[in-house]
Amino acid sequence: MEIQQLRYLVAVARTKNFSRAAEQCHVSQPSLSQQIMKLEEELGERLLERGRREAKLTEAGRLFLPHAERVLDEVEAGRDVVNAMRGVVRGRVMLGVIPTVAPYYLPRVLRAFAKAHPEIEVSITEATTSELVRAVQAGELDVGLVSLPVAVRGLVAEEVFAEALWLALPKRHPLAKRDAVKMAELAEEPFMLLQDGHCLAGQSLEFCAMRGFAPKVTFRSAQMETIQAFVAAGMGVSMVPTMARREGAGVVYRPLHGRTPERKIGFIRAEGRVATQATRALVEFVRTAASA
Repeated sequence: MEIQQLRYLVAVARTKNFSRAAEQCHVSQPSLSQQIMKLEEELGERLLERGRREAKLTEAGRLFLPHAERVLDEVEAGRDVVNAMRGVVRGRVMLGVIPTVAPYYLPRVLRAFAKAHPEIEVSITEATTSELVRAVQAGELDVGLVSLPVAVRGLVAEEVFAEALWLALPKRHPLAKRDAVKMAELAEEPFMLLQDGHCLAGQSLEFCAMRGFAPKVTFRSAQMETIQAFVAAGMGVSMVPTMARREGAGVVYRPLHGRTPERKIGFIRAEGRVATQATRALVEFVRTAASA
């Protein structure tokens, strides 16, 4: 019985797919399948049911899986102890990030992190919150950086920072001359939001609803940059987080009267799963950078 065989089995169990598991483990699918078959031969039981669309654990597989996961966790913990003794943190972190954070926040932070921890590789997956939740639950990602709250059983959430949301207006819009804009003044304005599934779109609509206002949504996009380009072209207004502001690009940003809307950004991880030293180093670095 080999460590790699256990790693391959756990990957298939989490992804329910041989191709995705092979990609995650950086090995060819035939090699992964062959190693799992050798493990099954050694145990004398089939561990996986190989369906056309997905792979499922057999009863023997369900019984064996927790033991395989514990072995892998212990091996990783042992590696961390040895690396810590040498004063070096090594490893790979599978990080998931929502699209309204990844291009604006990560470049600066990860550039500094790479200098502090050159032996840690960070692999980034950019997806919506619901997709990242599923991937963290399945073990495909070590940790996710998302917009909170995320109230899902089996996940632990930790807030890292909060940031204001701003009203984005075309530079020549009459309301751009104001220091702050009243919600009632937006009743007839065309709103442009991210597509359904993006938490920022839901947060914008929720904030408007709390003010007794239903925005007239005329355009949706999957990209924040596209929305801001359309705002600059005078096609409507939008809600934009602080980190995504594009000063001097035909867009101006104004606060709304009353309580400033904001979003909270934080990490999610699987409850009970032992975080690697590399993952802990990344989480602590981002937390420290946010509070600096």
